[in-house]
Amino acid sequence: MDLKKYKLGDVGKIITGKTPPTNNSNNYGGEIPFLTPSDDLSTVYVESTAKMLSNLGVRSVKKCLLPPRSVCVSCIGSDLGRVILTKVETVTNQQFNAIIPHSEFNSEYLYYYLTSLEKYFKELSASSTSVPIINKSQFSQIEISLPKLSEQEVIAQCLSVIDRKIALNREINRNLEAMARQLYDYWFVQFDFPDENGKPYKSSGGKMVWNEKIKREIPEGWKIVSLPTIATFTNGLACQKFRPKSEDEKLPVIKIREMRDGITSESEWVAADIPDAVKVYDGDILFSWSASLEVMIWTGGEGGLNQHIFKVEPKSYYPKAFVYIQILDYISVFKGIAEARKTTMGHITQDHLNQSQIVIPASKSILQAFENTISPIVNLFVKLSQQSKQLMRQRDKLLPLLMNGQVSVMPREINCDLSHG
Repeated sequence: MDLKKYKLGDVGKIITGKTPPTNNSNNYGGEIPFLTPSDDLSTVYVESTAKMLSNLGVRSVKKCLLPPRSVCVSCIGSDLGRVILTKVETVTNQQFNAIIPHSEFNSEYLYYYLTSLEKYFKELSASSTSVPIINKSQFSQIEISLPKLSEQEVIAQCLSVIDRKIALNREINRNLEAMARQLYDYWFVQFDFPDENGKPYKSSGGKMVWNEKIKREIPEGWKIVSLPTIATFTNGLACQKFRPKSEDEKLPVIKIREMRDGITSESEWVAADIPDAVKVYDGDILFSWSASLEVMIWTGGEGGLNQHIFKVEPKSYYPKAFVYIQILDYISVFKGIAEARKTTMGHITQDHLNQSQIVIPASKSILQAFENTISPIVNLFVKLSQQSKQLMRQRDKLLPLLMNGQVSVMPREINCDLSHG
């Protein structure tokens, strides 16, 4: 493969994003995505953004409006080097430099190429200031080596096959999670779980009683308890205290970033002999109580847990799926607590867990029936998540080999079916 050197400024038009004035609420709430580093950057294309701009907001930063298939690179802070493509017209904030590629360059190829440079971007920015940053001028001068357009397209197509399967798995899992939450809502919010005759309890006239704690009616005999009643919340450790020596067996450190992206080349490592209480395995429930306030079923393999995350272990006869969805459902309450405290990070404490109020049934049989109903959904969710993690590892191993020409792909070879298994 013949490679030719280019500067990023020669590959396309470079645009640094800008934030519309936040003191005018009319700039926000429209239909144009406004991308910031706090949005999900783990996908190939921008799927959604927390904030949207109005036409007024876009006009205030009109020179920063990016067309579809622009390549956005986060160039400041802890997320420096993260890359994502725009799917529709999008504006980014000033933490991104974006490339609008010229016609002789393939956007997806540039995306994959630049994702392989994340470590280089961080090294390049390390000596700049106390906050890592790559400004527009510096970004434009970065040299890259690219093949001709036809080869870019073939390589991008090869890698896209893998990412399309990952994206499909994510979409299926979003639907599976929605199904699980809908079932939970039907049983434990609307209280239409199957009664002894298999009929919906509340709708069929099941006895309801007023509960003063939560100011609503609940089924007779049901209780109000806190989350620690149904599960143990074990905090992780400051893993830097357990740095592995060269001869030690080691485990990846699971931080909030790993919760989102899985284990990557940027992950840190910890000695494998850390306490068992903070070791994480596939199927464990993780709850990031600081910053992101997210809960997930972990499927990234064995690791050591960072101190900003709880490992949640169901107690007694409480099913894992029930505990997981209870916390997932309660996240909105925790976010409200964080906002009321005016903290930039979520920072949920054990006290907040103890003060939580959830409804639990009086009968073990109801929990067991729920587990029997929902376990196939959860099991498929875990299987697809594990498959996606494996595909990511395969893609990440293949990517540098394709980029530097160690592996070549002919167009006719890109016909693999990743839709099954």
